[in-house]
Amino acid sequence: MTADTIYKPGRRAVLGGAAAAFGAAVAGPLFAQTEGSVVANVSSFRMLDWQPYFTNLDNGAVLVDTVSRALHYWSADQSFYKLYPTSVPVSADLTRLGRTEIIKKDPAPSWRPTPSMKDRNPDWPDFIPAGPDSPLGTRAMWLSWEYYRIHGTHDTRKIGRKSSNGCIGMYNEHVEELFELAQIGTQVLLI
Repeated sequence: MTADTIYKPGRRAVLGGAAAAFGAAVAGPLFAQTEGSVVANVSSFRMLDWQPYFTNLDNGAVLVDTVSRALHYWSADQSFYKLYPTSVPVSADLTRLGRTEIIKKDPAPSWRPTPSMKDRNPDWPDFIPAGPDSPLGTRAMWLSWEYYRIHGTHDTRKIGRKSSNGCIGMYNEHVEELFELAQIGTQVLLI
């Protein structure tokens, strides 16, 4: 190319540049300045302290914030704090809030739709074995509430959204980490 050659960008270069410029202009910062010069995360995905929600950390604690779609985990000895993005129930009638606990851990969960899921979706299969197609992903932790689980998902598009039928979904690599940290008896609070 010589100095007097005119550069004609291809369609991809034009569209890519326009998308990048538009995204930068629309997205704005993830953090916003607030009164008193305190920086706040405008996405609501933030670290929390356990004391406002639990009286102790016996057996560890899990807090699921259904508004910010985040799961917080604190170990019993306070050596670990983890924050994970989640999916949450798609509607208020499928959302259960309050205190429960982990009662069972399944390292290779198979899936069966609940009776109400089958009523809403009669074409769904009656059973999907453990494996890459299981809607419960690679790990599942059963809560004391019937049919409620904290589990992985094979459909990562669901994370960060109201997309579940009542359970709390996580990326498989995150639920595998939590599965190792949380024990049977870990207290769970959904708010």
